[in-house]
Amino acid sequence: MESAIPAHLITERSRPRRVPDDYAPPYPSFVARSRPQVQQVVMAYLGLQFRGDEPTGALDVLDTAFADSDGPGHHDRARQVAPDGTTDIVSIAYWDDPAAFERWFVTHRESWLGDAVRDGLGRWAEVLRPTVEEHETLSSSLGRPEGVAVLADGWSGEVQEHGYWGGMRDRIPLSQTDALAPVGSPVVERDGGRVRIRPHGGICLIRSGQDWGDTEGTERLMYLQDVEPVLRAGMEFLRDDGRTIGCFSNRYLTVVENGEPVDRSFGMSWWRSLDVLERWAESHPTHVAIFGAAMRYLSTLGPAARLRLYHEVSVVRADEASFEYVDCREGTGLLGAFAEDPL
Repeated sequence: MESAIPAHLITERSRPRRVPDDYAPPYPSFVARSRPQVQQVVMAYLGLQFRGDEPTGALDVLDTAFADSDGPGHHDRARQVAPDGTTDIVSIAYWDDPAAFERWFVTHRESWLGDAVRDGLGRWAEVLRPTVEEHETLSSSLGRPEGVAVLADGWSGEVQEHGYWGGMRDRIPLSQTDALAPVGSPVVERDGGRVRIRPHGGICLIRSGQDWGDTEGTERLMYLQDVEPVLRAGMEFLRDDGRTIGCFSNRYLTVVENGEPVDRSFGMSWWRSLDVLERWAESHPTHVAIFGAAMRYLSTLGPAARLRLYHEVSVVRADEASFEYVDCREGTGLLGAFAEDPL
């Protein structure tokens, strides 16, 4: 049994874990292991927003940019349709070399967010730059990594810090010595249809996904009828009412490949702090229902379950996050929380 925290990031704790040293988790889980030389990663969520049919060729500029020599080590794409019919197509790109990202962004930012491409569509960029001490990953199975885990060298063995409330925090190396509390206040800059937001320190991002592509028969039916509707209800609560509990924005996205949806989805949400995310996970009825449905599913199927689950969580300083929205509808991303009067 390994620690989820890699050996080179383990330090003497001034803040205790939530479980004793002899804790044994109820099922196996794994974390992505990056090279020790990797000190920081970049997660760039780049959104296209429209109503009606998808604009022909609107994403070509991103596809070309991703092929640049400084382009991301991995990217994927997903979409959601809001209740008002607005569609967001989100291209998610990952780098493990922040300098390469900065060169890439300087070169390609204008082609995505600049005034010359303002054509009535909404475009946005939500960029996070967590150090390796500030983020964690978790996967229910080996193989087919998702998100930032694709950039890693490989997987850990079975890790200890999971299967209990507080495991998410315990997997973040910085939590050994830091409370990961929010610090400061956001700054909002408006220039017509362009809005830039510099958040407070301690803002938290979670991407949490599921892949049911390998499921068949009864298992597939069980996921689609018993688990997914409960998950969707929780995601919709966070989308519509999350601000009441500290969730600034939530998207429930379906992965697309070659323009077509596949059997993978994920929620990505921005939270005021890790603490408020933990409180939702531990006690809010919507997440209690999600957790209960998932546990019934997994306990019924046991090791034969073919559903794959994963997540990644980051908590960053104020200067490691940036948000820009151009001609987007009100309520997009952090606009719903940090509009005229930041929280």
